[in-house]
Amino acid sequence: MLDQVLSNEMTKVIIDRTVPMPDSRVVRKYPHEDMEVGDSFLITNVSMQVVLNANWRAGKRLARRYTARKEGDGIRVWRVS
Repeated sequence: MLDQVLSNEMTKVIIDRTVPMPDSRVVRKYPHEDMEVGDSFLITNVSMQVVLNANWRAGKRLARRYTARKEGDGIRVWRVS
């Protein structure tokens, strides 16, 4: 009985081949993607841990390396490779 119900439900699924996938809704907070080796940006009012986490995630996603250092009241991020 259960097998019949599942097979009947599966026959109701319709495959659409012409529907495009929507654009990503992820909004990147920092310009990691636009950076060349040696480029940097300065951010303020954020903790070092938040910046390090963002650098790590961007590095994994883009296969790049970033480093961060405190500079005055902010944190400067460099692309190193």
